[in-house]
Amino acid sequence: MPINIGKAREFVYRQGTLFERALFAWLFDSGSLERLQQIILCYKNPDDGFGHGFEHDLKAPQSNPLALEYLLGVMKHCSIPVGRLLDGTADWVDSQMNEDGALRNPPQTRDYPLAPWWQESGGQTQPDSIVGNLIRFDRASSSLVQKTKTWVMDNVTIESIQSNEWLFMAYHATDFFFAIDDFPALAEYQRATIDNILACASAMPEAQYDSLFTFAPTPDSMIARALPASTLERCLDYLTGAQQSDGYWRDQHDLPQWYPITTINALLALRRHDRC
Repeated sequence: MPINIGKAREFVYRQGTLFERALFAWLFDSGSLERLQQIILCYKNPDDGFGHGFEHDLKAPQSNPLALEYLLGVMKHCSIPVGRLLDGTADWVDSQMNEDGALRNPPQTRDYPLAPWWQESGGQTQPDSIVGNLIRFDRASSSLVQKTKTWVMDNVTIESIQSNEWLFMAYHATDFFFAIDDFPALAEYQRATIDNILACASAMPEAQYDSLFTFAPTPDSMIARALPASTLERCLDYLTGAQQSDGYWRDQHDLPQWYPITTINALLALRRHDRC
């Protein structure tokens, strides 16, 4: 069945957040970039961090690392220009770092709806993806980079990268080791990251197929070229046939709050790989 972008639009506009609707408009309907950026800034606090439920799993209005991590990931994946979005962000991250480089979460996160898997920590504490993407966007200070390098050296090993069994979680290593250019044995960490992604991709269940395009966004991207062609085609075939009658794509955990962004990501992957 051909992709029905009209039904996808209808679903995102009916069920998505204002940000998700603006993102859909910018990506697929020649919508305003300025409006999209203005809406993102509505999630930004005076301390230059982001909150207000931008990431669906943590609804607290206070600035928190999870909201920023999610924003940076979406900006990277969707190629959203930085503009003023990240002004002051590096200083905010620096202010949330413990001596060991781990990130603090405001205690108020537990006063608001919070996904059960974040209850113990109160939110994201790992700095690697956040700082890696700030490096990518040329918004990371030298002190922030150094603190994060120390945290990574103390907490991430070749073995821990290789032992990852969930494709989605490979974003931590990918975002950091392919953004930084000065790290001990960097090539070995990069090779381990690639090998882990390929191993996870070969074993992933159908529900996770959309995750592959986080790492293989375009046909000429590094992971897309490293993958067996059959794996990439299998995932694209699945996505092509996975649009639901109401226009959306399911997320891998079948959580409705994630359907709009999953729909956007599925359409973007199919367009980039010439399937729609």
